[in-house]
Amino acid sequence: MGYPTKVQLIQRKESQQWYINFPAAIAQGMEFAKGEEVQWIIADKGHLILSRQVVPPNPIELKKKPPSSPKSNG
Repeated sequence: MGYPTKVQLIQRKESQQWYINFPAAIAQGMEFAKGEEVQWIIADKGHLILSRQVVPPNPIELKKKPPSSPKSNG
């Protein structure tokens, strides 16, 4: 499920400021704190990665399954 969000631009005489707001559901689900610092990393022109220096613990620990290999028709 995605959360469409518009990019906003504030144009001043000598500068520009761009904003992307998080929907409340995402901010709350990620447990962001007011004033928390994050870092944007450009993966490519279609993807930004938001990185946190301090990450709250997960409420439960999930075991990740390795991807299953395709079965051969042998």
